[in-house]
Amino acid sequence: MKKILMVVTSHATMGESGRSTGVWFEELSTPYYVFKDAGLEVEIASIKGGPVPFDPHSIEAGEARPVSVTRFMNDPEAMQKAQASMKLDAADASNYAAIFLPGGHGTMWDLPASATLAHLLSDAWAKEKVLAAVCHGPAGLVNVKDANGTPLVAGREATGFSNSEEEAAGLTQSVPFLLEDRLRELGALYRKAPDFHAHAIRDGRLVTGQNPASSEEAARLTLQAIV
Repeated sequence: MKKILMVVTSHATMGESGRSTGVWFEELSTPYYVFKDAGLEVEIASIKGGPVPFDPHSIEAGEARPVSVTRFMNDPEAMQKAQASMKLDAADASNYAAIFLPGGHGTMWDLPASATLAHLLSDAWAKEKVLAAVCHGPAGLVNVKDANGTPLVAGREATGFSNSEEEAAGLTQSVPFLLEDRLRELGALYRKAPDFHAHAIRDGRLVTGQNPASSEEAARLTLQAIV
C-alpha cells in the first residue's frame, strides 16, 4: 500500500497578537479522506510532534462545518493521528509516495523556519516523490532546493494564498511575509483564481492549491501525480 505523509504546523499563535491559529482543519481533513478513500495509507507529522493545533476559526458549527471536518472529528483513528502526530525528525522520504502540506496561518512561522522540513522535502524531490501543498502550506516550500541548489518553485507553475485573500482576511500586517510575494521572488510562475475560488495546479510532481476551497482538487491532482 502506498503511503502519503501529511506535514502540519505546530505553531498555535498568530505572531505576537495572541490570536489562536494552527492548521486549517479542512485542509487536513479533506485531502486525508481523498487519500484514504483511494486506498492509500496516510500518516500525519508535525514540526514538534504531539497534538496538532487547529485554528479555532476552522471548526465551524452546524451546517457551516465541512463534511470532511465532521467525519475526521468522529473518526477515532484520524483523531489519534492528530493528537499524537509524528515528530518530523522521524520521517524518511523513502517511505512515502507523496508529501502533502496542509495550510493554516501557523505554517507561515514554523514551516519556513524548519531546516528539517527543507531537507526532507529536498530529499523527497531528489527521490522523485510528489510534493503538494495547499493555501499557506506552500510556505513550507520556500527553502526547498532541487539537486542544483535552485529554489524548487523557480520556473514552475504554483499557487498559494494570494495577497488579495490575505488582505480580505485582514491579516496582511500579521503574517511574517506575504506568500504570493515570496513565491514570485523565488521565481515561481504564480497563478491565481478569484479570491476563495477553488484553484489547484499540477506542474509535474509539484502540486499546489490556492485556498481552503482548493483542498480537494489539490489532493486529487496529487493522486494523479503519484506513479
